[in-house]
Amino acid sequence: MFPQYVKTLSHDRRALLKHFTAQDLAFKVVGVGSVGTRCLVLLMTDELGKPMFLQIKEARPSVIEQYFDAERLDHAGERVVRGQRVMQAASDIFLGWAIGPSGRHFYFRQLRDMKLSANIELFDIDVLEGYARLCGWILARAHAKASGKAIEISAYLGQGTQFAEAPVAYSKDYADQVERDFDLFTQAVGTGRIVARTDEDMAADFHV
Repeated sequence: MFPQYVKTLSHDRRALLKHFTAQDLAFKVVGVGSVGTRCLVLLMTDELGKPMFLQIKEARPSVIEQYFDAERLDHAGERVVRGQRVMQAASDIFLGWAIGPSGRHFYFRQLRDMKLSANIELFDIDVLEGYARLCGWILARAHAKASGKAIEISAYLGQGTQFAEAPVAYSKDYADQVERDFDLFTQAVGTGRIVARTDEDMAADFHV
């Protein structure tokens, strides 16, 4: 897969990647949104032994493709990469794609590319509101930039509160569903129908 992936990068990115050599490859447990898909982590090191990790994620056809008549890309990984490059103000420099040995589509990116995450649990109401406004502005900018339809999007949203109320209602319903699912999960664990392991159990597997 790797030579395919390298060909999807620009020449300057290829030159940078030549300083790194592959050392190891491992499967990675994916998040909830990617359950059932392949995910790998590639460890690479430079001439000084400094590490860089590339994440290789399986990409499948988008569930919303069926609702559009626009021309579709043959490679799902390329679709993901192009989408990120269009929507993000600054994308991962190592974004690329390839096809696996069994025909699965994958895209590559850095596992960690110096991204930061806000600790919203420590926010007060004013900081949380400001953070939400900033996230909303960035998301709106990305969609307007990618579609070229800023005016249409603005007109669709309108000046009222109807659109704002919709995701709020969805979020509350989703939170209620998560709590119901967790209750069912804990009941199943309590009756022995499924076996759950604690963090301490998992950590013990790696003690030498």
